[in-house]
Amino acid sequence: MPRVRDRRAAAYAVVLALLGTLTVTLGLRTEDALPLPAADPLPPLSAAPAPPPARPPTVPPTPAGALKPAIPVRLRIPAIGVDTSIMELGLQRDGSLEVPPLRGDAPAGWYRHSPSPGETGASVLAGHVDTARDGPAVFFRLRELKAGDPIAVRRDDGSVAVFRVSRVALYSKRDFPTAEVYAPIDRPGLRLITCGGAFDRSEGSYRSNVVVFADGSR
Repeated sequence: MPRVRDRRAAAYAVVLALLGTLTVTLGLRTEDALPLPAADPLPPLSAAPAPPPARPPTVPPTPAGALKPAIPVRLRIPAIGVDTSIMELGLQRDGSLEVPPLRGDAPAGWYRHSPSPGETGASVLAGHVDTARDGPAVFFRLRELKAGDPIAVRRDDGSVAVFRVSRVALYSKRDFPTAEVYAPIDRPGLRLITCGGAFDRSEGSYRSNVVVFADGSR
């Protein structure tokens, strides 16, 4: 799947080179984009260090159970009633993550510069928890997930990547674990992100983020 691999490899290398300052935006219950976590903005992508070659000289063997790259098209989480299409998300000019439309019926979004679900590495999906106009959104019940709950992602090649929740964590936006969420891993993994915790009415935003960590299941 050259289109996924080539575009992702270059942009993801930029993200990894700047892990200490990466921000993610999920505009929830406000029309403004919210930085996640609070950090100094990234320099323009054009000023970032040159990425390494798309394919390293020596490619490690694919772990058993890992899938080839393919675009995710649907996400199912039976335990919390999620059955949604998946849109692709990139980076905005300031280096922050694009977000799905701010609507209650907006789908989840896959950060297309992260590995595709089922491929070796941590695939990142983001979604809204709710909106001021429409109420609950796609990841409204994300915080209710428990260790062992299954997650399935259908891909455009017809395959399905299956995961099991390993843990659910709540982080202050000021202490968002960027490196832990985005860093490469040697197996298929999934990270689901939304807003959560207390709602700051003065700021019109949530103070924390819910992050679900899941591992590939054979």
